[in-house]
Amino acid sequence: MREGKHDPGLYDFRPYRDRTPIAWPDGKKVAVWVSPNLEFYELDPPANPHRKSWTRPHPDVVGYGHRDYGNRVAHWRMAEMMTKHGFPGSVSLSVALCQHIPEIVEDANARGWEFFSHGIYNTRYSYGMDEAQERAMIEDAIATVREATGQTIKGWLAPALTHTPRTLDLIAEYGLTYTCDLYHDDQPGPVHVKTGALISMPYSLEVNDHYGFFVYNMSPRDYADTLIRQYDRLADEGGTVMCIPLHAYLIGQPHRIGPFEEVLRHIAADGRAWITRSGDIADHFIAQNYPQAVADDAARFATGGPRA
Repeated sequence: MREGKHDPGLYDFRPYRDRTPIAWPDGKKVAVWVSPNLEFYELDPPANPHRKSWTRPHPDVVGYGHRDYGNRVAHWRMAEMMTKHGFPGSVSLSVALCQHIPEIVEDANARGWEFFSHGIYNTRYSYGMDEAQERAMIEDAIATVREATGQTIKGWLAPALTHTPRTLDLIAEYGLTYTCDLYHDDQPGPVHVKTGALISMPYSLEVNDHYGFFVYNMSPRDYADTLIRQYDRLADEGGTVMCIPLHAYLIGQPHRIGPFEEVLRHIAADGRAWITRSGDIADHFIAQNYPQAVADDAARFATGGPRA
């Protein structure tokens, strides 16, 4: 059943142990991509009736200043560490950063990082948008990133992880090829959209530094150990994707960057990782695995397996 009251039918159920294997380039076992969230937060954004931007009454200097530290200081510390160990970034970008702090976007672009859209601001949400407003946001993201970097975005992560029922159909219509908004798998897979071909890109909440430090109250060494254990397991299983989602104002703090460097050193030295960018993973999967994944889903449905 593709649609219904209880399931939106965005993708088919595919048992993890019953899939055509994915082979990454050069015999690598796990595709590893690092996703720095380069974000811009407004001190006094327009109010959204569905969600407050800040926990304190205006002005929330504490929340704003904490995040501004990421752009002023911690981005550079995080980026230099990634470059040192050979990890390109796949940037979840608040595209307004291109105008507000172009130096950061220029630095990331010079390092060969990829950009995909995380909305315009991380203080403006998709909740409550009509179709025209959502289209305008997508068009703005495509045009702004292209003008600032020369890149055409391939992927989408909704601003502050906020969505509408039409988001995935719209980004596919505009030619994007992957979404990071499903959080449901350790491998890419087809997404049902009205037009185009869209895949889900594994983007982890469990090993996101925001969850690690704000939700699970991990120490820097606990978080680093979690990343290493995540990597080792996914490399053992093979044909998997590991995303490391980061926020500079968190991981780029002086007391956290050292343990994080141990993670990068471990992965780089292990030899089983395809250390790459999210768009490269999407391109490889679409070219090599997408047709087979669609055929596997159709065959499973034809023999009575659940469609969604």
